[in-house]
Amino acid sequence: VLIYMTQRGSRKRARAFEMKILATDPYVNSQAAKDLGIELVSLDDLFAKSDYLTVYVALTAVTQHILTGADHLSFVLILMLLVRQGMRLVKTITAFTVAHSITLAATTLHVIAVRPATIEALVALSIVFVAVELVHHYRGRDGLTVRYPWVIAFTFGLLHGSAFAGALAEIGLPPHAIPLSLFLFNVGV
Repeated sequence: VLIYMTQRGSRKRARAFEMKILATDPYVNSQAAKDLGIELVSLDDLFAKSDYLTVYVALTAVTQHILTGADHLSFVLILMLLVRQGMRLVKTITAFTVAHSITLAATTLHVIAVRPATIEALVALSIVFVAVELVHHYRGRDGLTVRYPWVIAFTFGLLHGSAFAGALAEIGLPPHAIPLSLFLFNVGV
């Protein structure tokens, strides 16, 4: 069992089933984890040794929007299924986030203009693309996403960032603090 950002209720439920709890959490020292019956491991070990994954994050307006954005979550989940190695996965998700941040800022600051319907269709296409790649992977044929995950993540991250700009517009940005709001939104993502 993997617990990231450990949570008391999950620890209690896991112990009820006699599950071993592994975690990677930069905010918990090894003695505190040991006192809680949790073994801290590297991210690579976490993926290698875990049967289940639970992720905990603080619930804010940004994370709530992300958690209800099934299209973006689907894309990232499929990436995680295709790219399982720890550091390679971190680099892939970072590439997605950097690209996402570029177009989110460019769209929000009106540097580029996009048609929301077109962007949403392309986001859907990006999900279909990685889903097909996942099917091929499980049939023994590795495609572009497995071979060059950060390239695919960056490319489609550009689309997803433009799509998020529309969602950010719905949330609303204070006109006097747009750069700071964009920065904080991206940190939240």
